[in-house]
Amino acid sequence: MTAAALAARPRAALRLSKTRSILLLSAVAVLLYVLANGHLTLPLDTQTPLFTALNSFRDWMIANRTAWFFVFFFTPVREGTAGLVDFVTGWLTTLGWVGIAAIAGALGLVFVTWRTGVAVAVALVLVGLLGVWDATMVTLGQMIVAVALSLVIGIPIGIWAGRSDRVQHVVTPLLDLMQIMPTYAYLVPLVLLFFIGNGTATIATMIYAIPPAIRLTALGIRGVSAETVEAASSLGSTGWQVLRKVQIPMARSTIGLAVNQTIMMALSMVVITAFVGAGGLGEVLLKALEIQDVGGSFDAGVAIVLLAMVLDRLTASASQTSDRSRPGADRVSVADRRRLQAAGITIAIVGIGLGVTQSWAHVFPSDFSLSFADPVNALVSWLEANAVWLTSGLKDVASSWLLDPLQQVLTSAPFWLVIGYAAALALVVSGRRAAAVAAIAGLAIAALGVWRPAMETLTQVLFGVVIAMVVGVAVGTWAARSGLVSQIVRPINDALQTMPAFVYLIPALALFGPTRFTAVVAAVIYAIPAVTRLVEDGVRGVSVTAIESATSSGSTAFQVIRKVQLPMARRSLLAGLNQGVVLVLAMVVVGGLVGGQALGYRVVQGLAQASDFGIGLSAALAIVLLGVMLDRITQGAGARREVKRIEDE
Repeated sequence: MTAAALAARPRAALRLSKTRSILLLSAVAVLLYVLANGHLTLPLDTQTPLFTALNSFRDWMIANRTAWFFVFFFTPVREGTAGLVDFVTGWLTTLGWVGIAAIAGALGLVFVTWRTGVAVAVALVLVGLLGVWDATMVTLGQMIVAVALSLVIGIPIGIWAGRSDRVQHVVTPLLDLMQIMPTYAYLVPLVLLFFIGNGTATIATMIYAIPPAIRLTALGIRGVSAETVEAASSLGSTGWQVLRKVQIPMARSTIGLAVNQTIMMALSMVVITAFVGAGGLGEVLLKALEIQDVGGSFDAGVAIVLLAMVLDRLTASASQTSDRSRPGADRVSVADRRRLQAAGITIAIVGIGLGVTQSWAHVFPSDFSLSFADPVNALVSWLEANAVWLTSGLKDVASSWLLDPLQQVLTSAPFWLVIGYAAALALVVSGRRAAAVAAIAGLAIAALGVWRPAMETLTQVLFGVVIAMVVGVAVGTWAARSGLVSQIVRPINDALQTMPAFVYLIPALALFGPTRFTAVVAAVIYAIPAVTRLVEDGVRGVSVTAIESATSSGSTAFQVIRKVQLPMARRSLLAGLNQGVVLVLAMVVVGGLVGGQALGYRVVQGLAQASDFGIGLSAALAIVLLGVMLDRITQGAGARREVKRIEDE
């Protein structure tokens, strides 16, 4: 061994592993909890000076609607956005159901395949059969305006960030924060500035949907080969010419993916904005959930899924086929492509003409209908009568033996102990910067006066993440080792990841009723697809040589998984953990609608009652801070580099 290795050996021997450090840290935390539980727990007081001051500020904002900052900025932005939505929705209504279906089918035919054209047209007809065509058009109008504004703003910023390291460094933390924020957290601040209405709902959707437009556009621009850019510049091309003729064309596929992801994010948010005055499918779904009409909410949920499928198939497939540089990307001859384009244009023109001129093609006929309400309500009634022992038993066991004890610990622990443990855990797992962020976020939550609801939310998040990781790791590993399982799981994951978060409340509500456990179940269902996909990709990427070496040495299949594949897929597992935390938090907050209580319920309360605006805004900010704290701990764990051992043999 070298002198450097000998010098390093005592220092390495004294250094604890991460696992041992976490166990020691946890042991110290348990000891401090035993000694100090019940002290400095910060119970919720709805009449704190902060809440009162925020309520007064809201009242002042309402009383000063004629002030210059409203007259010259907020009011014009809100009214202009609402006017755009009304204009687009009016045109959609004018085209009629036949016109809309024909246009969607023609787009699929021209830009993708004839199968996609038929599929999207049939999906839109099914939406009409469900009896929610008018509501769907309202939602689609909001979507079109929100996505258009997101792309108009996001793509130029993404191009700028892709060409400038300085802009990239400024934009990245803002995008991280925006993507961590659950949907609810956007609503209360925007209501304060823009008040309730269709324009506010569209603005909230735009802000929530813009991060993927910026991030993926920048990724596409940066992905263009530096040699290609240098070659274009050496030939005398200006910066604008390089961008227009080289970088944007070569990043077309990634920018197409940015459009697709922006649409999916907007659809997820536009349903939630029913709380701030948006109509459409979100309003239908919200009313059904309020009266616990599971069947009625199921019809609206199916319509949302169908609309998501239409938009996803058109934009995702178009982004894939638009990249002409990929071998085999365009197998259709020029003549066939022209015939398809001519057919698509003809179908669109005929459909629009029928929709505008014929009454039967303008308003979807009510004589034709398809509803799942009665069967679903019948199934729910049967479950309530025959399977209540299973659902109630599972709910009671999980609540009594897991959720309640964990919540008791978090709510009875001193706030300084929880913050200290989170910061120390971040220090061990992710480094000093993450520890500082965790400590600052925890102190800010305490200062906002919503510490107890935050601990209740944290309880649900921790429980949901554990369940999602157990299921996701098991299914993802199985899918990575079995081609058949992967083929079965992949379309299920695609369907589940297409659905907006709101839809997940429906089956959970049907099985478990309006309880805290219902919110956790919905959160687990929402997070499992992302965790499963990441775990499968990580395990599948493990070297075949390493697996064969372990097998030849006599390892069983379980030993190969436990000692080879999962350890070597550690980064993917940590990425899955990070995504699981973010998604579970987002869904647990939405679960405030179905008995989830905690911070989500406080946000809803603040939106519904003027006297609770202060606590609602504080809860929204606390959700953001809690998300930042959890994200930085788990994201940092995946980003840290392993310490290299110094050996010389």
